[in-house]
Amino acid sequence: MAKNIAEQIVEMLENANVKRIYAVTGDSLNHLNMAVKKSSIEWIHVRHEEVGAFAAAAEAELDGFAVCAGSCGPGHIHLINGVYEAHRSHLPMLVIASTIPSEEMGTDYFQETNTIKLFDDCSHYNQMITRPEQVQRIMQTAIQHAISKKGVSVIGLPGDVSELDAEEAVTSNTIFKTNPVIRPSDEELRSLADLINRSEKVTLYCGIGAEKAGPEVIQLSKYLKAPVGYSFRGKMAIQPNNPNEVGLTGLLGLPSAYHAMHEADLLVLLGTDFPYQKFMPVKNKIVQIDESPERLGRRAKLEIGLTGDVKETIKALLPLLDEKKDVNFLNQQLEFYEKVKEDQMIYVKDPGTEDAIQPEFVTHTLDKLAKQDAIFTVDTGMCCVWGARYVTGTGERKMLGSFNHGSMANAMPMAIGAALAHPQKQVIAMCGDGGLSMLLGDMATIFQYKLPVKLIVFNNRSLGMVKLEMEVAGMPDNETDMVNPDFAMLAQVMGYPGKNVSKPEEVENAIRECLDHDGPYLLNIFTNRNALALPPKVELEQVLGMTKAMTQLMLGGKMEEALDTVKSNYKHIKDIL
Repeated sequence: MAKNIAEQIVEMLENANVKRIYAVTGDSLNHLNMAVKKSSIEWIHVRHEEVGAFAAAAEAELDGFAVCAGSCGPGHIHLINGVYEAHRSHLPMLVIASTIPSEEMGTDYFQETNTIKLFDDCSHYNQMITRPEQVQRIMQTAIQHAISKKGVSVIGLPGDVSELDAEEAVTSNTIFKTNPVIRPSDEELRSLADLINRSEKVTLYCGIGAEKAGPEVIQLSKYLKAPVGYSFRGKMAIQPNNPNEVGLTGLLGLPSAYHAMHEADLLVLLGTDFPYQKFMPVKNKIVQIDESPERLGRRAKLEIGLTGDVKETIKALLPLLDEKKDVNFLNQQLEFYEKVKEDQMIYVKDPGTEDAIQPEFVTHTLDKLAKQDAIFTVDTGMCCVWGARYVTGTGERKMLGSFNHGSMANAMPMAIGAALAHPQKQVIAMCGDGGLSMLLGDMATIFQYKLPVKLIVFNNRSLGMVKLEMEVAGMPDNETDMVNPDFAMLAQVMGYPGKNVSKPEEVENAIRECLDHDGPYLLNIFTNRNALALPPKVELEQVLGMTKAMTQLMLGGKMEEALDTVKSNYKHIKDIL
């Protein structure tokens, strides 16, 4: 019997080594669902399509490609946030957007959406299949775009078209995963080498684009006696075994990396599209090397901008460089970094009080007990700060988050994708109470698929990052409080253990019990709601804003809250002034 279009699509996904599709089935997706049932691909039934898209994004980051799907109308719209996440993070992902019967299009039909318009801003390729002759060519082109351009491809698929008989096309149905060597020209490399050789103090700053160049970055830094800073996404690859690393900068960063970047004569940006212009130096010379030329110069004024793979570029550049002998600049930055790390431990040594456990202490303990190859997912907001500052890169660990799109509620869904793709790994989701609340229903998906995800809830009963944003702007926080359910009891209702932790002395044993448990586990830790995390560069206006906000709280009769905030964070202020 001839196969239908849905079966042809699934066959092509199998040939592309797709292992699973994250989706909520229904109406226009049902033929695809039946085709998947007869294949080697697993249909992962999430409770919310946004969770499916986030989970697919995590799998794509770990393994290079993933697929999610949504049915017409609401299913498409539910997908959109996770799809934006994947696209902005340059993750190869295919979205199958099944839609209304083709003869009903343009008639304001039930659940009608225009998939071309809807996904246009978050995809490299976005087309509708309307005839059998298109299927093979559009599928191949979509996957090729996703993998080659590192982003999202979307296929619109009317439900009636998916059940038509398939036809073979004359074009290729093979997916070509190429690996070209990209580096600057010899002339460009000589210009860069001349600039580096003339510069006395050089700092390297690395992003996710340097992920596969860890050893080369270390070799270059040793040769140039250069400190190495990194972005959050670059941390897990650049920090390990790097004797010259000085931490990360940006909103979540440390004063040491900020200082090393600003004190250098020459800053070399390697594979980073660091978004925060205010943290970039303006008085020294800056060079940027990136595999995507369109990113050059959009964050800082450049002396030289070059296109190239970081690993291949460093390998070609090293023979042209003069080894530097003066170690004073490097040693000064490393000494400062040691002081910064020492100051950070103040928050660990002072673990907090009952129902106000310091989140830094929690994360440090988690870092100490987690496996060397654990996969961490972090919710946007304060969990990102604690993960950035206290989870150590080992060379084997991964950390996933919504680092570009900045969405709430990503940690638990990403942990689902990570656990399905790598069932042998320890997967730890660092969840904010606000983030977990937003997509709470998919805690049931974790139970349904018996995923051994460890949910660590940093329960500060507030939207912590928003609270900080308001206070540094001079506004007393308003409507950032969270009145939460008992998350531990919710986990038990969902079918797996949950435990509340209120006292600092309970933290280590509770985390050990959670990590050792064979299966999913939720640990609900009541952290200090007034623990804030100020960035490495604090403007005078921010200090004045915080002062104004605290004054307004006190004048409004909230003396205790104001004093608790100051007492919880005076160490932050001391470290950065």
